[in-house]
Amino acid sequence: MDWNRVEGNWKQIKGSVKEQWGKLTDDDLTAINGRRDQLEGKIQERYGYQKDQVRSEVDDWYNRQRW
Repeated sequence: MDWNRVEGNWKQIKGSVKEQWGKLTDDDLTAINGRRDQLEGKIQERYGYQKDQVRSEVDDWYNRQRW
């Protein structure tokens, strides 16, 4: 998986992330700035998910993206 695509296109991708995880605020998305570890941490914080569940959800979301 090439997460560099997400980091490089973060401004365009934020909308898709917000659709998937609506509890993330605009401030959260700005702070995340495309970094996967930050995204996973914020999802855990907002939703109370376990680390494995978050990783799986992020992987699923990433694989659904049409680059």
